[in-house]
Amino acid sequence: MTIRVLIADDQMMVREGFSVLLNAMPDIEVVGEAVNGREAVERVRQLAPDVVLMDIRMPELNGIEATREIVAADAAAKVLVLTTFDLDEYVYQALRAGASGFLLKDASARQLADGVRVVAAGEALLAPSVTKRLISEFSRLPEARRPLPAAQGAYGDLTDRETEVLVLIAQGLSNAEIAERLVVAESTTKTHVSRILVKLGLRDRTQAAVFAYEARLVTPG
Repeated sequence: MTIRVLIADDQMMVREGFSVLLNAMPDIEVVGEAVNGREAVERVRQLAPDVVLMDIRMPELNGIEATREIVAADAAAKVLVLTTFDLDEYVYQALRAGASGFLLKDASARQLADGVRVVAAGEALLAPSVTKRLISEFSRLPEARRPLPAAQGAYGDLTDRETEVLVLIAQGLSNAEIAERLVVAESTTKTHVSRILVKLGLRDRTQAAVFAYEARLVTPG
């Protein structure tokens, strides 16, 4: 199945460069571009891409607000945030808004393509070690201490095993690694993850990790 990608960035060279790299991949197709957040929201509605490469700093509507609108509209598209620095306060805000991960703009062609594939497949924690560090850093901020609205107080509904899995997600472990740690089948881990997302009203693993930090189930640092 071909992964349909929309690129949202106000820099033409970035859009064109990423388009060339991604269109060279046999399983990825760039179906459209947007020069600002407002246009990105409209293009998602029109084109229904699988993944949106979203710059954060754009005119008219920034990438954070655009991500929030796309997620609020229940669009199927997964948002992959583009940033220049891996420790960027705005990236953390984008993750809280519903982005599925982030990617550095100086990523290689292979990293870019792999990132799109990972997010499209629902494995939202792209570059887990870096994402964990970013979440840990910015969960300390006062504005980051508010729980995600859809999940306020909901972690009490989790079983002990589901809570354990949630903590491991926040630590950046993949399904296979969680299964190995808990000595269970990977399919069992996937079932636990699905139930966690449903019970907490969360979109994907990235929001689950953010929730775990904000609920203090995991200590930042």
